[in-house]
Amino acid sequence: MAFSMFRRVITKSKTQSQHSLTLRLLSSRVFIHNTIISNSNNNSIVENGGSVNSYHCYSSQASTVGGVGLPSYMRGAVFWEPNKPLIIEEFYMPRPKSGEILIKTKACGVCHSDLHLMKGDFPSYISPCVVGHEITGEVVEHGPFTDSKIVKRYPIGSHVVGAFIMPCGNCFFCSKGEDELCEDFSAYNRAKGTLFDGETRLFLRGSGKPIFMYCMGGLAEYCVVPAHALSILPNSLPYTDSAILGCAVFTAYGAMAHAAEVRPGDSIVVIGVGGVGSSCLQIARAFGASDIIAVDVQDEKLQKAKQFGATHAINAIQEDAIEKIREITGGMGVDIAVDALGKPQTFFQCTQSVRDGGKAVMVGLTQTGAMGEVDINRLVRRKLSLQIHQVCHSLLFNRSKSLAPMEQGQGKIYPSWLDWQKLVSSISLMQFLENTNLRRQSKHSMILTREVLLVEL
Repeated sequence: MAFSMFRRVITKSKTQSQHSLTLRLLSSRVFIHNTIISNSNNNSIVENGGSVNSYHCYSSQASTVGGVGLPSYMRGAVFWEPNKPLIIEEFYMPRPKSGEILIKTKACGVCHSDLHLMKGDFPSYISPCVVGHEITGEVVEHGPFTDSKIVKRYPIGSHVVGAFIMPCGNCFFCSKGEDELCEDFSAYNRAKGTLFDGETRLFLRGSGKPIFMYCMGGLAEYCVVPAHALSILPNSLPYTDSAILGCAVFTAYGAMAHAAEVRPGDSIVVIGVGGVGSSCLQIARAFGASDIIAVDVQDEKLQKAKQFGATHAINAIQEDAIEKIREITGGMGVDIAVDALGKPQTFFQCTQSVRDGGKAVMVGLTQTGAMGEVDINRLVRRKLSLQIHQVCHSLLFNRSKSLAPMEQGQGKIYPSWLDWQKLVSSISLMQFLENTNLRRQSKHSMILTREVLLVEL
């Protein structure tokens, strides 16, 4: 079964009269596995960070900058166990510590890695937790004793975008400019569901039960983010469209610019043309690639891929993708093959599609323990290059390389290689719910393009 890389972007604003969710989808198609339901707990309240049932409710020292007029509580979507609905819960207002910033979340994308977690593909990750790492929002508070340079860089009220990688900035890898491999991010957030002090910032209202954080826990009205994982977002950029910058767009940009090092005239195949794959196609076109081949299992997605720059489209169910790629390239194979999906069969297709001396770039994630095969003799004798790429470093690395072009030029609020108009469209709530029920019966994901789902809490 194939699935696509995609994003749902969720924006939030609290309503006083109801606990239900209002959804509006800005996308061509949608497919989700679960329904989000509300489970507000208004009858069991512990004020001012008390301790109940052995759970400690954290409350940081009051910040000297910002935080005035903030509510005492917020709501967020909690993942309790695999293949179960996300549940809207009430939390004590999270408070930032030194070097951290409290963000009023405006939009949050749902990455396919979030869906892997919710399906149980990452069994080692701790739950219950709040997922979400593609955020945009507004700075509302700085943690106490935060460096004045950080406070100046991210003033109260400024618009920011977050990143999939939240580097500590101090470990061995961060000191060498490899902050995507940050030791503390792996040891604390990935392994324990906390920030760098070993503590979560999320506690349920009433019981005080700690809820862990998948990255910053962006599917909530507010989230605490280490300053190193943020970048200023130009005010001209809309929150919803920009949320995917911190993961999907930077992943594609890094794969093509740094791992693949695309040059004018290169031939390229992108296997899996969902969110990341579609961005890869657009970047390949912008970098001057010649033959740009899209491979997927859905004709609708392949038709859309041609709008993003694909010169050829291959349905891997209807044709042998490897043979077709060789036919298109005169028997040689492509200069660069990108696996934007992350399954054993697409890994194999990627390595077999590339020419002698070419590059195979692996981007997509899959379930824990999945193994890919490669022809070792061909790898060694024919000088194949395997590039493993999870994300284009962090925002520390990308501020000057990726965001700067968006702030330049008259009337250009997005990089020229990214065609947002073709990525975004909308459907109604009722159509969204109806289509969701139908697609649960489908063998393949029906996502065609970038998804933007608006939610009011």
